[in-house]
Amino acid sequence: MALLTTIGFDADDTLWQNEQFFRMTEDRFVALLGEHGEAAEISGRLLEAEKRNLGFYGFGIKGFVLSMIETAIEVTRGQVSAAVIGEILAAGREMAAHPVETLPHARETLEALSGDYRLVLITKGDLFDQERKLAQSGLGDFFHAVEIVSDKKAATYDRIFARHGDGAGRAMMVGNSLKSDILPALEAGAWAVHVPHALTWVLEHAEEPAGHGRFIKLTDLGGLAESVREIG
Repeated sequence: MALLTTIGFDADDTLWQNEQFFRMTEDRFVALLGEHGEAAEISGRLLEAEKRNLGFYGFGIKGFVLSMIETAIEVTRGQVSAAVIGEILAAGREMAAHPVETLPHARETLEALSGDYRLVLITKGDLFDQERKLAQSGLGDFFHAVEIVSDKKAATYDRIFARHGDGAGRAMMVGNSLKSDILPALEAGAWAVHVPHALTWVLEHAEEPAGHGRFIKLTDLGGLAESVREIG
């Protein structure tokens, strides 16, 4: 009997680019409010707003846009113009309309594994935006199931791998976020493969679980199929 039957994949910054568009939009936002404070201060205020709002708006572009508007109101002491609000909204629409850019080795890796393993896309974010990106990526046919979740905890992986596989003990999670993709998957009993991205949101940072028997770190997705075959 195979030790591994199910593989979960994160989407943003694992299969396609994502964080770079948030960073570009943040730079644009900071420049827009440049007369009201230093860049580092405005970015810090935005991050604090994002932290506060996660429980209300969740992850994704919509929550980010609302946090930018809230920050603009705060740093201008309520004097932000309708024109600036309009530019923030336009920036959010541009993010939501940006073409999907798949990461190296994403397609070939999914193709190599899809015949022998049940592949499940497990991603946080806005439902509409994640469905759009998956459709535009051309990768949807490789997945047995798609789970768009509000957050990723050990219980999330327990539930998903029981629903779409043979439990977390015979599953693997692949992603760029130590906090969301790796640590909770390991806690649930799965294997976890960390594929770091050059840009990772600060709220997704965590300590690497060095020495854990089910933890694997790769430089890119190109080495995943071989690591999976070694497990069996």
